[in-house]
Order: sequence, then structure tokens, then C-alpha cells
Amino acid sequence: MEKTTLFYIIIAILVIQYLIHQLLEFLNARRFESSVPDELSDVFDDVEYQKSQQYKRANYQFGLFSDGFSLLLTLGFLFFGGFEWVDEVTRSLTENTIGMALIFFGIIALGSSILELPFSYYQTFVIEENYGFNKATKKLFIFDKLKGGLLAGLFGGGLLALFILFYQWTGPNFWIYTWIMATVVVIFMNLFYSRLIVPIFNKQTPLKEGSLKNAIQNYAQNVGFELKNIFVIDGSKRSTKANAYFSGFGREKRITLFDTLINDLSEEEIVAVLAHEVGHYKRKHIIFNLFVSIALTGFTLFILSLFINTPEISLAIGVSKPSFHAGLVGFVLLYSPISEITGLAMNYLSRKFEFQADDYAKMTFAAAPLVTSLKKLSKQNLSNLTPHPAYVFVHYSHPPLVERIRNLKA
Repeated sequence: MEKTTLFYIIIAILVIQYLIHQLLEFLNARRFESSVPDELSDVFDDVEYQKSQQYKRANYQFGLFSDGFSLLLTLGFLFFGGFEWVDEVTRSLTENTIGMALIFFGIIALGSSILELPFSYYQTFVIEENYGFNKATKKLFIFDKLKGGLLAGLFGGGLLALFILFYQWTGPNFWIYTWIMATVVVIFMNLFYSRLIVPIFNKQTPLKEGSLKNAIQNYAQNVGFELKNIFVIDGSKRSTKANAYFSGFGREKRITLFDTLINDLSEEEIVAVLAHEVGHYKRKHIIFNLFVSIALTGFTLFILSLFINTPEISLAIGVSKPSFHAGLVGFVLLYSPISEITGLAMNYLSRKFEFQADDYAKMTFAAAPLVTSLKKLSKQNLSNLTPHPAYVFVHYSHPPLVERIRNLKA
């Protein structure tokens, strides 16, 4: 198959993105030996700090290998006609547009999952295991993969089928109907993710009556935050890492605490963490992110509608016959630089929102317990205390720990 100009543009995009990513990883890795800032001198002792550095190096070296493998595999797939082979297999099974798309993406997703499996296994049962984080059994690991794949196949396949139906029924206006569908899905998932999806993987139980629940409810009442749903999730069955998150809105809003968080932090620190999460809600960050996500989806679908019928987009991935599913792959690859730029903007806003949520917790509760909770969580998770500023700018959705502490103490 003769290679088109767009084919080489896709190759250039993949290689440049990889090189930029590796440069950022290299710059970040050079700071692994940095001394701990004075504000964080009480987080690690010398032995623990060396352990955290070894953990970061292990992940960095693993990332070098896995990212390199992924790039070489993708380039090989493009140069040696991998998409053309999958397309030929697909066309030998059906000529129905929806059927072809489902089979085409199903084959690619299955192949990707199989190739990704040993990397995921090594990450979980070697790196995370060696540093005391992993609590998952091999049985749980396998069932997680199977359930995740089945859920993605059913849910993703259904949405893809509707996507193509809109395309067939409405022509160039398909993006409007697909945008409406995506909006409904996003809102539904924001409302009911914790109620419907999380229980497939984790057990959630209401927080027991006691001093912790009373402290949380007293704080919520003091700031005028109606809170009836406080749940504990069994995160400890997979990892020792702790977390807490806020989800939903209206009557469906809920606070979810990892059981590891309850074990690692004091009551006052837990309330401080939740005050931070309430700050996101009170400052309208959740609604803002929801609207921005919907707007970006609409923008992307509109751009897609302008190019999906262009045969060159399909041919750019090496297939010989233009099609909707090949055009979709070509578009995603060509659009990825724009996705990177919007991702940078969203990370920048997210870091600002984190400062605002910290400020809310400081004003409505206290700064000191939030500071100590952040230090404890960073220690438990062996977090990077001295990331490179460029790496933070591109990858971090939260400010580095030292910046958050300085802001809280200001």
C-alpha cells in the first residue's frame, strides 16, 4: 500500500509526542536525587527517602521499556499493514457498517489487552508488590481485567453502534446527535457512577455511626453542605494507597472514603481532607469541569464531522478501502496534538482548583490537619516530593506537595 502524506504526518506526531514525553521523564528523573525541601523534611527519614527514590526509579525504568515497546508496536502496525489486515478480516465477516466497526475495534481492543496484560501484571505483582503497595490476588487481578473488558465491550460497543446510526440517519449533522448522546452519558455517569459501576469492582458500605461520622456531619452542617451519603470502599483489597473522593451532585452527591484512609489518618485529618472535597463542590469546580468536558466533546465531534468523509483520513492508517471505522482511527491519531493542548489547559485549571479547595478547607476548618494529612498520604504513597516544573506543567492535575503546603501556611 502506497504511503500517503497524512501517513507520515501521523508517524511524525507519534514520534514527536514520544520524544517530548521521554524528555520530560528524563528531566523529572534527574531530580530524584534532589534534597527534600525544608517544609517536607519531616515526611521521610533517610531510609524512607531512599525507598521512595528507588520506587520512582523502578517506575521510570519500567516506563522507558513499556513506552518504547508501545511506540515500536504502533509504528510496526502502521508500516507493515496491521490496520489493513484487521480491515480485511473484518470485511470477510460482514459488510454491515456497524458490524464492521464493532469487529474492527473489537479485534484491536482484544489484541491491545492481550499485549498490555504482562506489563500490567509486572507493574502490579513486581513493582507495587516489592514496595508493599499491592494487596490484590492474582484471581482478583484476572477478574478485574475480565470485568473491565466486558464492561468496556458492552458499554463502548453500544455507544459506538448508536454513534454510527446517527451518522447513517442524519449525515453531516450526526455530530449534534452524538453530542447530545455523549452529554446524557456524561451526566448519567457523574450522577450514578458510584451507585452502578463502582459496586462491580468494590464493596461500598455506609460509614458506621460513631465519632468520625459525627465529626463529618457536624462540619457539613456548619458549612451548609447537605450530606446524607458517606461510604467506605474496600480499597485495601487491591492496594495500601489511600484516597477519598466526592461524586455526583444534587441528591446523588456522596463522599467515599477508602478504608486505608480511615486507617492512616486521624479523625481531624479525615475531616480536613473532606473539607477540601467539599471545597470543590462549593467552588463549582465539579459543574465547571462537567460543562468544559461536554463543550470539548462537542468541539471534537464537530471537527470530526468535517473530516470523517475525507477518504485520505482513512487511507492515512494504511487501509486500501476508506470506511467510517478507519477514518475514526485516522482522525484520533491526527487530532491527538489538539487533545494534548486541551489536556495542558485542563491540568492548569485543575491545579488552580486544588489551591482553591485547599483554601476553602483552611477557611472553613483548619490548615494544620490538612497539611499533616497531605504529608502522611505522600509518605504512604512514596510520592515524588521534588518533581521537575516542566513535568508538573504537562502531567500534574494537582500541585506538588510543597506548593500546597506553602499555600496552606501563607
